[in-house]
Amino acid sequence: MPPEEPEADASVRYTTETLMPQVYEELRRLAAYKMRHENPGQTISGTALLHEAYIKLSKESDGPKWANRKQFFSAAAEAMRRILIDRVRAKQAVKRGSDYQRAEVDESNIAAPAPDDQLMAVNDALEALDRADPDSADLVKLRYFAGLTLEEIAETMGSSVSTLTRQWAYARSWLEDRLASDS
Repeated sequence: MPPEEPEADASVRYTTETLMPQVYEELRRLAAYKMRHENPGQTISGTALLHEAYIKLSKESDGPKWANRKQFFSAAAEAMRRILIDRVRAKQAVKRGSDYQRAEVDESNIAAPAPDDQLMAVNDALEALDRADPDSADLVKLRYFAGLTLEEIAETMGSSVSTLTRQWAYARSWLEDRLASDS
């Protein structure tokens, strides 16, 4: 569980460099959890994913400023999501040979979408949800890409678990409908 966050002071802004040491182990654990649930053959570890996210988060010359841990966790989850999506896109890029199709057909694989295609479809649906309901999209990113539980998200976001449970049910239903209509 993340340590208690001090009372929010609108004038206090945290940098990636000050927050990262406080939450590094938790983010590393969450990134490792996420990578364990990815398909076999990944060329990135949970720690490497976290480190790439850290680089993305601290790219600006004077570093981004965060109002609180919630904002930082959301940004870290978003950075990890984008890294995974970019890796899928790179794998599928024509210059990497993704336009070649295998001639063999295994009937057991016909009904199941390719894992990379599924991740891309989820990403497209998530971007649409973000336009329709940014709070629900943030919740999905924290659950799906950062691997946080509803209790951890409630603590980080300052919401109740029951509110997040309802919001999670709505977001899942919305995404399932979107994915079903896209296929």
